[in-house]
Amino acid sequence: MISIGRLALSFILAGTALGGSVQKPNIVLPKSAAAHRDAVQQIFTESYAAYKKFAFGHDDLSPLSQSFSDGRNGWGATIVDAMSTMHIMGLNDLFLEAVNFSSKIDFSKSQTPDTVSVFETTIRFLGGLLSAFELSNQQYPALLAKAKEVGDKLAFAWVGSNDIPNGFLDFSTNTPNIGSTSNIAEAGTLSLEFETLSKHTGNQTYANLALKSVAHIANLAAPLPGLAAQGIDPASGSFVGGYVTWGGGSDSYFEYLIKHARLSNTNNNLFADTWHTAVDSSIKTLLRTSTVGNHLYLADFDDSRTIRHIGSHLACFHGGNWLFGGRLLNNDTIVKIALDLVDACWNTYAGDATGIGPEAFAFISSDGNFTGDGAPSAAQLAFYQKNGYYITASDYILRPEVLESNFYAFRVTGDSKYLDRAASAVASFNKFLKTPTGFAGLNDVNDANTTKIDDTESFWFAEVLKYLYLTFDDPNHINIDKFVFNTEAHPFMAPPAKAVYGSGILTPTKPFTLKQGPPLPAISPNPKLPKAIQVPPQ
Repeated sequence: MISIGRLALSFILAGTALGGSVQKPNIVLPKSAAAHRDAVQQIFTESYAAYKKFAFGHDDLSPLSQSFSDGRNGWGATIVDAMSTMHIMGLNDLFLEAVNFSSKIDFSKSQTPDTVSVFETTIRFLGGLLSAFELSNQQYPALLAKAKEVGDKLAFAWVGSNDIPNGFLDFSTNTPNIGSTSNIAEAGTLSLEFETLSKHTGNQTYANLALKSVAHIANLAAPLPGLAAQGIDPASGSFVGGYVTWGGGSDSYFEYLIKHARLSNTNNNLFADTWHTAVDSSIKTLLRTSTVGNHLYLADFDDSRTIRHIGSHLACFHGGNWLFGGRLLNNDTIVKIALDLVDACWNTYAGDATGIGPEAFAFISSDGNFTGDGAPSAAQLAFYQKNGYYITASDYILRPEVLESNFYAFRVTGDSKYLDRAASAVASFNKFLKTPTGFAGLNDVNDANTTKIDDTESFWFAEVLKYLYLTFDDPNHINIDKFVFNTEAHPFMAPPAKAVYGSGILTPTKPFTLKQGPPLPAISPNPKLPKAIQVPPQ
């Protein structure tokens, strides 16, 4: 564990040097890795077989009731979200079936529900289509055509000269849900997908829309340097409140700052510098060590400028993101702290009855136990005294973030302990999540006899099983020096890395200017669908 008292000097001295590669070279997998990789693929094929039987064409499988749900507008979210994983796993028949289905989706109108989430549609549908297009060596132009169709629709989220998009749209009328507050995750997690769409269409306007939003957020006066407030008003472009968190509602905005810098290799330092400043502020203000176990956590910072001693499964992506950015900046201090954050999040898996982490948790550090929701109960305190955290929301809805960070930790260090952790998760999934018809979440991760949740979110296929599979797969197959993952784990091909990312100045002040692109075409209420692709003989 790193001594917090030594952090400031080492962080400053680390500065910005020549960017290192993210992935450790010449990682050698043990012989056991292949069997674990195959076990993950088996979970995928069993899960997807259940989806095909009971839910094909719909968004999510409901495994317990052997039915389906359509929370992502009924466009077949699982199929599109699973495509990149299918290709990586070499499941060619399933991949070609998914490409054929995706080429025929009618995005001209909203299905059920009427309202379309700009964020969710971007990361799952736009990201899934573009990643599959790239991974398949651009063999299937219908995927790009569909991505363009989605992108043209999503562009209606920006109203007039507003930099911040509205969070929701009606695709049938191209009408944004004006007047609702958004958050920085929704408004700032669009750049990787939109700039990839610009790359393949040659129209910079898509990237401009996303980048003006994230640049606007980065240039606002933040509650803490680099750490934007969670809420934002699309109409005024101002923050709403001053809540700061690396958890839900903020998480992927911070994630995309450094990932955009890497994917684009932009010479504008705003993005890398803002990320670097956010990490520095987090180290100085949010980092806390638990009084039991000396686990290193990132706290929240609320509107009253009070530390909240809470964490979440969603926030546990931060270890992997800090590893990625720390290696790009060649900053060993960030990398060392990131590895401690990964360990603390893994401890939330190791500490309960199922070996699977909870949705939310809390901890106690030398400055107290304030969470905003009252003091821990006697049972929670007893659990804390044993584990160094206590559970505040006990469900597991098939989230990926702990395993995502574990994947990055293995690829950065090559340490086999991360393989052991991934293998433990696979065993727990097979023991506690498996049903006769697929895999389901849990209502209480600390109860080995808990009831299950009747839903298999599409990110089970896109993220959880991809990150687990890649942990055991040949590190040169999807090398993280050659691909940048969007927040839904869809990999985009990246150019060779630059020597330096960011200026090393921790308070960015330079304005961001956009390249100009042609305006997007008007959208017909019923655009003609591209012809279905012809699957070549195998």
